[in-house]
Amino acid sequence: MFRRTISCQKDLNSRPEIRLQMKAIIPVAGAGTKLRPHTYTQPKALIPLAGKTILSIIVDQLREAGIKEFIFIIGYLGEKIQDFVSSHYPDLTCHFVQQNDRNGTGHAVKLTSDIVGNDEVFIVLGDTIADFDIKEVMDSPYSMLGVKKVDDPRDFGVAEVEEDGFISKLVEKPAIPKSNMALVGLYKIKESHLLYGCLHKLFEEQNDLHDFSLTDALECMIQQGARFKFFKVSNWFDCGKKETLLLSNAILLKKFGGNVCEINPFQNTIIIPPVSIGEGCVIKNSVIGPNVAIGEHTTVNHGIIKDSIIGAYSNLYEIVLNNSLIGNDAEVKGVSRNLNIGDNTAIDLGGSRQQI
Repeated sequence: MFRRTISCQKDLNSRPEIRLQMKAIIPVAGAGTKLRPHTYTQPKALIPLAGKTILSIIVDQLREAGIKEFIFIIGYLGEKIQDFVSSHYPDLTCHFVQQNDRNGTGHAVKLTSDIVGNDEVFIVLGDTIADFDIKEVMDSPYSMLGVKKVDDPRDFGVAEVEEDGFISKLVEKPAIPKSNMALVGLYKIKESHLLYGCLHKLFEEQNDLHDFSLTDALECMIQQGARFKFFKVSNWFDCGKKETLLLSNAILLKKFGGNVCEINPFQNTIIIPPVSIGEGCVIKNSVIGPNVAIGEHTTVNHGIIKDSIIGAYSNLYEIVLNNSLIGNDAEVKGVSRNLNIGDNTAIDLGGSRQQI
């Protein structure tokens, strides 16, 4: 299987001689089909969210916890992930591993074995944003798995837990769940050598499969004596489709406090917080907010926008937007109520009607 690993040149020049004790693994090779048309031209991990991107929220959380070495598993539009990370995080040591065949999360993690070696790893799925006490997780002497109670756990990896906080069994998408504690996509693994050994074992035993589950490898580790504790997340933000992405945007805007200059720099415009507006935006004669994130260098003239995400370098004229997701480099004219528009789009909703 073809594999390619790249390290950021800036990071290689400044890499310390002593290897770090913890590496982060972030799989971001998925196509994000539920967020189309936006993911035709943009990786899901780079979709804007609360003035940041999904990926930057994840990376910032791990970096603040002290992790300085990251492994990104890329595939679809992977060069955009590389460019984003290299330009926004020059202080990190970063590696990029190409996953050409999307054969599941277990397969993705297996590709990183040579880079990880025997170091501990913190694996975060590329669309997993959650609130939890990361310091407590990092300081724990045990491997730790993030969980949250769900109403229907059949679509998740499920953890069966004991009263002492240890996990007794892990099952991927059980038909008859014995627990409602779903794995949320956060994994701190201390025994990485055992993890990769189990992944190798599963590949040998199940080489006819096309979707190798990380949950199965973790269960293999438990059977071989590894001990996992669980930690609960207080919030788990769903970024998988338009409606839940907009809801997550609203919650995270309140959490981050938005990003607007205290002195309103926009002409004849009312800002209703929480709102995040990128650098270089021109906004006139408009009402913006609440729960609106606007990318950099976007122009809005005579607009009323709430509960929406607007991409960078877009132009919006004479519009009313609610619960809308607009991509980068889009142009929208006229009046609308609910839109889902990808990048590089031009729409004119104010044209004359054809007579019948």
